[in-house]
Amino acid sequence: MDDDFYLRQTPYSDPGHLDTAGLPGDPEQLAGLVRDLIIHRGEGERFGHTIPAPRLHTDAESRYVTGLLRVLRERRDAPLSEPRAPRERFVGTCRDFALLLCSLLRATGTPARLRCGFATYFTEGRHEDHWVTEYRASDGGWRLADAQVHHAYDGLPFDPVDVPRDRFLVAPDAWRACRSGRAAPDSFGFSGLPWARGLWFVRANVLRDLAALNGVEVLPWDCWGPEILDDSRLTADDLALIDTVAAATDEGELRRLYEDPRLAVPDVVTSYTTYLGVRKVTLPARKGTPPARKGTLPGR
Repeated sequence: MDDDFYLRQTPYSDPGHLDTAGLPGDPEQLAGLVRDLIIHRGEGERFGHTIPAPRLHTDAESRYVTGLLRVLRERRDAPLSEPRAPRERFVGTCRDFALLLCSLLRATGTPARLRCGFATYFTEGRHEDHWVTEYRASDGGWRLADAQVHHAYDGLPFDPVDVPRDRFLVAPDAWRACRSGRAAPDSFGFSGLPWARGLWFVRANVLRDLAALNGVEVLPWDCWGPEILDDSRLTADDLALIDTVAAATDEGELRRLYEDPRLAVPDVVTSYTTYLGVRKVTLPARKGTPPARKGTLPGR
C-alpha cells in the first residue's frame, strides 16, 4: 500500500463533486478549516450552543463525506473555507473530523488515512476511544493530526497536526501495551460508559484500524465477527489473531491480513448506535459509490 493507495478516495471519504480549487493544501490550514465545519456532539456547552436533539441522533450516522457535505450545505450554502457558527455546523464525532480532514488531504494531493485508537489528552489517567488522521508529511514521515482539538482546546502541550505517538496510541500499539503489561486494559475505552472499557474494546479498535488502513472507514460503533463485549469472551484464538495484526508493520502484510474473513469488514455489520439502538447495516462495495439519500443533492 504505497502513497498512491492513500491518495485515492474511498466510498466513505469521496467528496463527490466538491470544488477543491479554493482549498488550502497545507495540512494545518485544512485541519483548522475542518475544525470550523464540525461541532462534536458533546461540545455544545463548550461553544455555548444547545444542539437540537434530532441532530445529535442523526448527523453522526452519516457514513460518507458526501452526506456530511450535504448537511453542511443545507445549513449554510457557503464555501467550506468560511468558518461557521455552531448552529451551522455538522454535529459529529471524532471520526467525522478525521474523515473529512482525510478526504480534503487526499483531494488536495496529500496521502492520508484514518487511524483508530486512544487519546490520553481528554481525561486524566484514561485512554479515550478516539480517531485521528494520519498524513504523509513533507519530510516523508507519517504524522498524526487531530482536527477536533485544533484551535478549540486550550493548553495542549503539542501541535495538533503532529500529535505525539504517546499521546495518541494507534490501536495496535494500545493492544501491545496491554498484552505486555505496560498499560492497564481497564484504562482503555469510553469513560462515558463504564462498561465500555477493557481488552475487548481495544480488540474492536484494532479491527477498525485495520479496516481503515485498507480503505474501509467504518463508524466508531460498527462491529463484525463474534460478539465480544467483555474480556471474559476473549478466547485464546481471539488473542492470537489480534496479536498477529498488532505485530504487523509492513503494509503488504496489512493488506494480506485484511483478506482473512475473520478480520475483513463483511457486507453487513452490527452497528451499536448511541441513540438509534442496535442495527444491522449493509455497507457499500469496497470500490463502489455511497448510496444517495432521498431528497438530497449530490455532494459538490
